[in-house]
Amino acid sequence: MRHLLSAIILSLALPALLFAAGQPERVVNVYSHRHYDADRDVYDRFTEETGIVVNVVQAGADELIQRLLAEGSSSEADLLVTVDAGRLHRAREAGVLQPVETPTLLANVPEHLRDPDGSWYGITKRARVVTYDKTRTSPELIESYADLTRPELEDRVVVRSSSNIYNISLMAAIIAELGPERARAWAEGMTRSFARDPEGNDRDQMKAVVAGIADFALVNTYYIGLLLTSSDPAEVAVGEKIGVIFPRLGDGGTHVNVSGAGLTAHAPNREDAIALLEYMTSAGAQAFLAGANYEYPVHPDVEPAPIVAAWGELEEADTPLEVLGELGDEATRIFDTVGWR
Repeated sequence: MRHLLSAIILSLALPALLFAAGQPERVVNVYSHRHYDADRDVYDRFTEETGIVVNVVQAGADELIQRLLAEGSSSEADLLVTVDAGRLHRAREAGVLQPVETPTLLANVPEHLRDPDGSWYGITKRARVVTYDKTRTSPELIESYADLTRPELEDRVVVRSSSNIYNISLMAAIIAELGPERARAWAEGMTRSFARDPEGNDRDQMKAVVAGIADFALVNTYYIGLLLTSSDPAEVAVGEKIGVIFPRLGDGGTHVNVSGAGLTAHAPNREDAIALLEYMTSAGAQAFLAGANYEYPVHPDVEPAPIVAAWGELEEADTPLEVLGELGDEATRIFDTVGWR
């Protein structure tokens, strides 16, 4: 009787066990160009709240786009996350993203910070600003990007290479706002303002300013936060000397760009991927990203972190970010023409 009862219990339990074992794990597969611990923390929080596991493959933006093209309809990727609207535009033009719109996404991300057809959405913002050494330089000479080309600033400005996507997108924004001729004149004037040949990253530009190599540097805002919170005391010392100017672009505000994400063209876990995108742009996730990575939130109801707010008020230009990709090739041609290497 005991053996019979055990057999009956096992026969009842076995279908349930098989059903549970056969349930696929809910996942979202992310191809990401971003390499920040803050992103991983957001993914972990999403998993804790939803039970959906987030798998991340990290590589350069162009490499990920090429991988998506090669994988085609067999790709397991659900979301592409990358830095700069210019790269997001490349992904859209390559056909590796699909449009999606939900009321939540439209409410979370302002119109000028997303693709018009919903192929990508901004998840964080950064502004392209001018920095200087507060202990020895006055900011009064700079009110606009055009002021960087003033004759009295000859040999006093440092910046990255023209091949850097941040500079390409800034030039594209200048073309969109001022036209190609004035944009070319600005780029040509910048080459006369260079204190040295363009080199290094944005942190290197600020280090050059504090070292006295130049008086002004063109950088993305979040690099200032990275200096101030560095584990290297020498970098913290540089960050503490840095002042920030929010230059105007034409008659508008300061040029901003985004990191963003888009649903891949063949996303196998489409609905869960959309849920992750909505989560990344939600007020809670935006507040966390803004505080952890010193970027500006895209969500209109979320304030920047105190360390970022201390730099001053950002009045951002409302240039539609899709033009940064559309005019990227023209921007590169202008750089080549004037000799900005």
